[in-house]
Amino acid sequence: MPTAAEKRWMCQIVDLGCVVCRIQGRGYSPANVHHLLSGGRRIGHESTIPLCHTHHANAPRDSGEVSRHPGKAAFGARYGTEARLLEITRSMVAE
Repeated sequence: MPTAAEKRWMCQIVDLGCVVCRIQGRGYSPANVHHLLSGGRRIGHESTIPLCHTHHANAPRDSGEVSRHPGKAAFGARYGTEARLLEITRSMVAE
């Protein structure tokens, strides 16, 4: 169960919108919380990034976009590691 601080963080990143869309200069795009993993397990609710439907799991084949699921390696190569996207997200929230 998330703590109050973790809930606050997840609300902030959802309000921020998709981090990938933002770094691509597209501005706000509705997002869901994506939990980062280590060894196949969630790191925690504060180790999360906001990803839109397309960048999370549903990029159409002809869109030129890459989804995190199931393409972690391709996603990382295209947009940066999830750790880097978390750094960017934290910086954007802090602004």
